[in-house]
Amino acid sequence: MIRLEKFTQQDFDLLLSWIESKMFMHQWTGNYFTYPLTRNQLETYVDGANVQGATKYIYKAVHEETGNIIGHISITKIDWTNQSGRIGRVLIGDKRYLGKGIGKEMVRKATTIAFDTLHLHRMTLGVFDFNVSAFHTYKKVGYQKEGVLREARKFGDEYWSLIEMSILRREWDESYKTKERN
Repeated sequence: MIRLEKFTQQDFDLLLSWIESKMFMHQWTGNYFTYPLTRNQLETYVDGANVQGATKYIYKAVHEETGNIIGHISITKIDWTNQSGRIGRVLIGDKRYLGKGIGKEMVRKATTIAFDTLHLHRMTLGVFDFNVSAFHTYKKVGYQKEGVLREARKFGDEYWSLIEMSILRREWDESYKTKERN
């Protein structure tokens, strides 16, 4: 369905075209970027990424049949001492692919990289509580809810609650090494 390839400066313009509003960007990145997203912010984002021992690996999702770039995902906050990392900035930018299992495949492939290539022990992610479809996608991949950070992020005059989720390598191995998930 998709493959993950390193996100590079050549991909900036397409990613910029997907960010349609301040609210959408905040849902995608929290406070990591400021709106409007710029090439300069993306240059800082990719600086030091995707090299041996980096603390972040950033990918584009490429549709295998068409070769089109349809999404974005990252593994960030890598703590090599504790062997942990965080899935972040999950985005299906090409709306024609929403609801087709692409998000699940992206998270599954990024988690595979985290455990099988980077040899991490624990992966986390956060999802806003109103993003029910993303929450269920992450559960299908095997992430478990650890708790809720109530009203932890502010957007305008609203506060958004963040669900924290995680998966451990042994849980991943039990789920994906002995049987393939659908």
